[in-house]
Amino acid sequence: MQLTYTHLITGEKLSKYPNREKLVILDASIPPVGGIKTPEHQWPTTTIPTARRFDLNKDFSDLSNDLPHTMPSAAHFQSQARKLGINKNSQIIVYDSFGLFSAARAWWMFKSMGHKNIAVLDGGLPTWLEHGYAVASSSTLITNNWQLGDFTANFQSSYFRDRHDIFGSLQNANHKVLDARASQRFLGQVAEPRAGVRSGHIPNALNLPYSELLKDGQLLPKAQLQSIFSTLVESSNILTMSCGSGVTACILALAAEYCGYSNINVYDGSWSEWGIRIELPVVTD
Repeated sequence: MQLTYTHLITGEKLSKYPNREKLVILDASIPPVGGIKTPEHQWPTTTIPTARRFDLNKDFSDLSNDLPHTMPSAAHFQSQARKLGINKNSQIIVYDSFGLFSAARAWWMFKSMGHKNIAVLDGGLPTWLEHGYAVASSSTLITNNWQLGDFTANFQSSYFRDRHDIFGSLQNANHKVLDARASQRFLGQVAEPRAGVRSGHIPNALNLPYSELLKDGQLLPKAQLQSIFSTLVESSNILTMSCGSGVTACILALAAEYCGYSNINVYDGSWSEWGIRIELPVVTD
């Protein structure tokens, strides 16, 4: 029976993964944002061997949209995934250079396109290096020259919500918006890093900083995560994850699904959109 991974995989299991032909490793790192410290080791100087570059800022975003990191069309996503040599039956493992930051965004995007066999490397590149597993420089790899894959994108719109959906459900007690930004940003106590974006949060939103779900770049044990979520939401709630630009919201989505929650979506525009739309209400407290 072939092993498949759909949420997390440890470095030890990845290093021993048996079917290398179906395995595709993606580096989904993005440059530091919001004052985050630049990692010591990152693409292209340090990679997990055979890793391919999942360029979230360029190849896997809608560049015609003024908002950062928004979802591209299914056709565009499919084309870019095929260029990376990804097939319908590929087991994808995605990581980033921070531990867990942007890898969850790539995970959520593939899931929204109907691909289930994708998991996040718990702890990412830092934990991989800490355990002494093999590394390579991307300069030693043949990049952008993979055999064209047969990946097929089947976009499922339920994975994302837009501002109209959220505004229309502001008074729905069963709909919970969880905001992954730091508490000072959520409360409007500091200026937003993006020019022209108001401070504060969506009315009735709940703050769950993504950093509270991590320790040393790894997700907390499932029991601890379940305890955190249970203090905020119920299993029957509709959960919309939001953040600054739709990236760290996906860490919340990963953790929630890992804990057994099923009715989850991500606000793609997140605060980058809500904060600039003056017709949308903002709360500071």
